[in-house]
Amino acid sequence: MTLANGAMDKRQINMIRKLFAALLALGAATALPAPATAQSYPSRPIKLIVPFPAGGPIDVMARLLSQKLSSSFGTVIVENRPGGGSTVGLKAVATAEPDGYTFLFGGTMTLSVIPAMTRGPEGDAIRGMAPIALVSSTPFVLIVAPRVPAKTVAELIAYAKANPGKINFGAPAGATPLLVGELFKMKAGVDITTIPYRGAATTMNDLLSGQIDMALEPTSVTLAHVNEGKIRPLAVTSRARSPELPALPTMIESGLPGVVAVSWTGVSGPPGTPAAIVARLNQAINEALASADMKEALRKLGSEPLGGPPRDFAALLAEESPKWIEVVKSSGIKVD
Repeated sequence: MTLANGAMDKRQINMIRKLFAALLALGAATALPAPATAQSYPSRPIKLIVPFPAGGPIDVMARLLSQKLSSSFGTVIVENRPGGGSTVGLKAVATAEPDGYTFLFGGTMTLSVIPAMTRGPEGDAIRGMAPIALVSSTPFVLIVAPRVPAKTVAELIAYAKANPGKINFGAPAGATPLLVGELFKMKAGVDITTIPYRGAATTMNDLLSGQIDMALEPTSVTLAHVNEGKIRPLAVTSRARSPELPALPTMIESGLPGVVAVSWTGVSGPPGTPAAIVARLNQAINEALASADMKEALRKLGSEPLGGPPRDFAALLAEESPKWIEVVKSSGIKVD
């Protein structure tokens, strides 16, 4: 009996060992899909939607970034979806699946102003988008045609007050330069006639040809013309002077501390984008912006790299929206 009981005990031990091995195998099989999925991302091209036509400054920056990200994620495609003052591309991303394959490369108007002004479920979806990372910052330059008898902001304000409605200010309809111009008018207390344009190119063409008197465009659009002496710069709208135009004062230095604005860009994802994907893409964008060639490419566009964690982007959005809502409501302009 002792031997029989001993033999039975060995069989039981062997069975327990086999059962334990089977349970381990089952646990391993159950755990495999999660890490395999994480390791395989991305398994297809990532889409970076630009809500503007190809060729503009934001589109160029998006393509520079996509080239850098492609080395980390495989293929990153830039897709232009213009229309509706950038709302077409914005809504496409806000309603996309949060699977890590569709993101938006947008700017101040698209990611700050329009979400704040959009109501209903559509607005909720847009405001719920996931901030990934800030990319660039570009100051605006207050520029005037050579015929305007003003060489400083103070002189321009004095001239505008002496000639109400005479100065023509041009800006793309529904774009950030229009908001900055309205902010200037509001803080300076001047009556300047606003002329809406379809884009920055036509605005600049009419300024260069003398059809309009004044514009507020980012350095990415104005720098070459300023350096050629075709237009007269009066001030930049950033808090500090622009490295590209170090002799030009800021609006703060010119007596208008309330006129501080930059054209920033950033990447956002659909609401519910997984935190792991947000973190991974944020890291890749920061690494791209830290590279010497990316810094140089942005500076040629008159822009400075930003980067930082998603919380910095979220904080900027919270700070920017109230300011621009005040401008929109005060001026009565349309943002879509």
